[in-house]
Formats: sequence, structure tokens, C-alpha cells
Amino acid sequence: MFPRFLFVVLNRKPPKTILNQTNLLSVNIERPLMRFFLITRLSLLAFVTATFFSCSPEKEDFTSEPLSDYIPLVVGKYITYRLDSMVFKSFGSVTEIHEYQVKHQVDAEITDNNGQKSYRIHRYIRNAAGTQPWQYQIEGTFFITPKSDQVEVIEDNLRFIKLHLPIRDGFSWKGNSYLPDDPYSPAGYNFSNDNDMEDWDFYYDNFAPTFMYKNINYTDVYTVEQVDESLNVPITVPTAYASKSRSVEKYSKNIGLVYREYELWEYQPNTGGSGGPYKNGFGITMWMIDHN
Repeated sequence: MFPRFLFVVLNRKPPKTILNQTNLLSVNIERPLMRFFLITRLSLLAFVTATFFSCSPEKEDFTSEPLSDYIPLVVGKYITYRLDSMVFKSFGSVTEIHEYQVKHQVDAEITDNNGQKSYRIHRYIRNAAGTQPWQYQIEGTFFITPKSDQVEVIEDNLRFIKLHLPIRDGFSWKGNSYLPDDPYSPAGYNFSNDNDMEDWDFYYDNFAPTFMYKNINYTDVYTVEQVDESLNVPITVPTAYASKSRSVEKYSKNIGLVYREYELWEYQPNTGGSGGPYKNGFGITMWMIDHN
């Protein structure tokens, strides 16, 4: 049998004050729960953000070498080359290789027609053995114009962008973008090799600590590829059309251009007439043998 006082307590309705305390208690319980969920969500967001940035690729800091390192221009500087010139004689039926020494010397700093600083380069020529005196070629004079992000060479009224920033493997630019259509047509070359020269993609192919050609060693060399296209070369099918477009240059740090190969020619087979097959075009290969 329960004590009377306990029975009375169990059957009594709780006073209003007690109910109010219960409500307050429920509010105090909800607030910590909300705070807990908020903190959890913020922590998860911070974790995801930190994970994203930690996985993002880091930007590579790259500082290009200046263009002047690879085409130094100082009045009086010269580079001497051995040059092999390929010419087609007897209406293109005979191929000859003419050998020379050629010297490019910075003659003066000038201001060009656009008001830009430029350098006039004089060209001299003599026999391949170097036993004869230099002969100045007034028609061989050309100009080099260094700009903030590129170096332009103007030769025979044709403007080329030889180098461009940044100097880095794989970087490319339109080196012949200033050329007109068929730029060699005024010089008498009636071939298709120069039809789309303005679309050539120049690019830095690779950097070589050393490069050797004809037993001459060059150091710190960047290769500038320009074009390498050929069809039926070497000519194994004489009755078929053939052509070659090849242009590449190599620049050595603190020296300048040390190697150049430049061939543009096409071969027309005999079509049954009396003229026979012929070639039209030109080619040069030059490499540095001396400099100051």
C-alpha cells in the first residue's frame, strides 16, 4: 500500500510554474543542437575548401631570357659563315652548289621609316677558303629591328619575325605574317612553295647545351623551326611532281645566328614536250665559323 502523500503527489496537476520551466528547458536543449549542426557544417565547408586548393595545380613562375641574348646588336659586331648556295642552271635541269664565306657586320644604329630603332647590317663575301679579300655587297644590306617582344629582320623588302618572347620550348608565332602573297615572285621564282608562307608556324623546338655541325661546336643553342614539308624527295619517281620547303635556324646565346637552312624549290616532270624536267627555286645552308 502506497503512502498517502505519494498518492496525492502523483495525482496532482503540476503547477503552471513547473510547466513554464519545462518549456524553457526544451528551448535550452534546441539551441546547443543548432549550434552543433552549424559548427559541423562550417567545419565540413572548410575541409572541402582546403582540399580543393591543396589539389589545385601550382602556377609555374617563368622568366624568359631577353631576346638580346640571342641576337646581340652592337655596332662593329660581326659573324662569319660558310655558305653553300644551291642554284639551278640550264633552265633548271642542272643543280649546282656554290661555296662562299659570308660576313654579316653591324654597321650602324639607325631610325627606320616607322621611327623605330633599327640596325643596318652589311654583308661581305669571299671565296670558301678565305684566301681572297672581302667584297662588300651593297644589295646584300639588310636591317634588324628589335622590339619589346620580337625581333624583325627586313631583307629584300621582306619583313620576318625571327624571334619572339617568351623564349621557351614549344612557344610558336606567325613569323611570316608580314609577307605578301607570293613574296618571291618579283625575284623571278615561279613556284608554289611561297603560296602560304604567311601561315608558317615558327616555334622554339628545343634548347641544346651543345650543338655540333661540320666539327664546329656551338653552346647554349635554341632551334627555331619554321617549316619542314616535302613531296617525292629525294626524287625517286622522275615522272612525278616533287617539292621541298625547309626552313630552320639556330641561335647561340651571346653570339646570334649560328646555323641556317633554307630551301624552297619544286620539280616539274617532263610532260611529253621537248623541254624535259626542271627545277625552280633556291636553297642555302650556312653555319658560323668565326665571330667577335
